[in-house]
Order: sequence, then C-alpha cells, then structure tokens
Amino acid sequence: MSAEFLTILGSTGSIGEQTLQTLKLLPGEWCVNFLTTNSRIDILERQAREFKPQGVAIADADAYRQFKKNTSFKGEILCGNEGIAAVAADSKNTILVSALVGFAGAMPTLAAIRAGYVRRIALANKESLVSAGCIIMPEARKKQIEILPIDSEHSAILQCLRGEDYEEVEKIILTASGGPFRERPAETFGAIRPEDALRHPTWNMGAKITIDSSTLMNKGFEVIEAFWLFDFPPEKIDVIIHPQSIVHSLVQFRDGSMKAQLGAPDMRVPIAHALAYPSHVTSDFPRLNLLENHELKFYAPDYDKFPCLRHAYYCLEKGGTYSAVLNAANEIAAQLFLENKIRFTDIPRLISEAVEPHNSIENPSIEDITEIDSATREIILKTEAR
Repeated sequence: MSAEFLTILGSTGSIGEQTLQTLKLLPGEWCVNFLTTNSRIDILERQAREFKPQGVAIADADAYRQFKKNTSFKGEILCGNEGIAAVAADSKNTILVSALVGFAGAMPTLAAIRAGYVRRIALANKESLVSAGCIIMPEARKKQIEILPIDSEHSAILQCLRGEDYEEVEKIILTASGGPFRERPAETFGAIRPEDALRHPTWNMGAKITIDSSTLMNKGFEVIEAFWLFDFPPEKIDVIIHPQSIVHSLVQFRDGSMKAQLGAPDMRVPIAHALAYPSHVTSDFPRLNLLENHELKFYAPDYDKFPCLRHAYYCLEKGGTYSAVLNAANEIAAQLFLENKIRFTDIPRLISEAVEPHNSIENPSIEDITEIDSATREIILKTEAR
C-alpha cells in the first residue's frame, strides 16, 4: 500500500503534537505533507527536522519572517491565512488533520473540501462546525469527503454507532468531566482567576479549550458538533457529568439498552482511530484497569451555574447564524478573561448580550458567517472598552 499524505493544521498545538506522536505507530504508512503554526516557530522547526514535510505554513507574518531568516529547513514556506488555506487545499493531501483553535479553522477546512483532494478530514477544530457546519457538512458530503472527529466524546459516539441503525437510536449522551469548578459554589465564581480555570482535573489541553471546559462551553460546542456530525436533533443529544472521564460517551437505543465506549483519558486514542478508521491501531497507550478504576459516577449538569451550556442549546435550536455569534462571542470573552480584563462570570454574560439581539440569516454563505463573526468580535470588544 502506498503511503498516505497528511497535512496537519495547527501542528504545534496539543493535538498537533500528539498526532505526530501517533504517526510513529505506523512507520512507512504516512508522509507528512505540510505542517502549520500561528507563531510557535521553535516547535515548528523541531517538527520539520524530525518529520521532513514538503513544506510549512506560518500564519503570523513576523514569525514567518523570523523563521525564513533563521531556519535550515529547505522545503516550501508559506505565510498568512492564505498560506494556511493553500496547504489545506494541496493536491497531495490524502488526510487533513484540522487542529487549529477557534474560527480560524473554518476557512482552511472549507478550502480543503472545495479543492476536493482529501478523502478524510480528522477534525479537532469543533468551532468550524459550530460556526459553519451548515456549509461545511453539505459540501463535504457532496464531495464524498469523510469528516471524522478527534474529540474523545464524538469518537466514542462514532464507535458506538458503528453497525447500528440510526432509526433505533433514542439519544446520544456526551460525557463531561465537569471541569475544575463542578463542586465550587456559584456565589464564588466572580473570584475565579485564569490560573484557577486552567487547572483541568483530567485533560492536558491548550489554554482556550481549557477555559471553555471550565465554563462548560466546550461541552455546548460538542452538542452542536454532534448535531452536524451525526444528524441527530438537539432533543436527542444529552450531556451528563462524569468526573472520572473513563466513559467517553454513550448511545441509548429505543429498547432501553445502551452502548458506551470506555478508555483511559488519552487523546492519542481518538486521534489514532480517526487516522486509521475503521481500524484500531496496535499501540502501547495506557490501558484502562477496571479493577483500579472501578468508581464511575454521573451527575446532571447544572445549567444555572454553567449557563454557557444553555446558550449552546439555545443557539442550536434557533439555527441560522446564531451559533456563529455564540462562537465569536465566546472566543473574545475567553481571551479577555485569560488577559484578566473581565471576570469569569462575565463570559456567559457577554455571550448572552451578543446572542439575544441577533438577527439570524437562515441560509448563510461563508461570507455571511465571516462578516457576522467579525462584527460580533467588535461588539464584544467595544462593550468591554466602555
């Protein structure tokens, strides 16, 4: 079998780094086509030396100039969002790993679909479906391009649904760790600091997704992502809190039976499954010892303490461009919190203030979504500047 050509958007982030680790399980089966970063050129340099891609792309112009000046890398070096989109659409790509953070992942993912060369997109960038799932999924289906999830929860659902009749599914259930503040009294949330929110109890992730996990917005985004990936209506997508992060998600059938996917919390497992699907690769990843991890607890989510989850369901049910507003408002609010410019409790407030007055577009173009994304960001920044 000839080698697959793989491009990783966001190779210097947590998922990108773990994807490259996972490729080592399959020596000779993969050729790295392109790697990309925003500005982490020190990591990109190391990756380029080890994996010898055809080229790299760097979004930040200053970082691009610095890399070009100092690198020993002899491959192609592209710059800016245009460069990221170009490598996503490259004709050699067989599989694209979309691991960028935020709305920045939507345009290159769409560029890859429209170019039509990839056969599969392994998606870690849930925000692209939250904002533009109404465009990305129909175009992918038209081009017969698989979009497979890297999220552990959606990977679990994918595995539980394999071979099943969707008509027999009563609901899908996404598990959530509950984040670091599950047991913290709501009246103390105003005193939460960024360093508190960045201490996730289970997963080691990037800053933005860790903040989203602390507000449960990440789980709200996963509800919207599940809607687009599996085509179930909102009322058939539930969330349940499972602090141990052992049961990664479940499917309940109309006869009352359930299927669950369990495993040690290790993102390399869903990454490997997305790359090798429908196979399970042989690995030395940690095994779940049920004799040691025998305590499995589940709780209902508290929508009053964590209103971001309610906002996500609201936007999904409203449809149109509501979710694009949700994503943009959350991105800016999370960043402002990380910069100590707003309180933790201001994140859901700002999101609500952006979502409630929104005049939705029912069948938007990608240009409509991009415009709404930019306008929402400006509104949030102006609100906080006053």
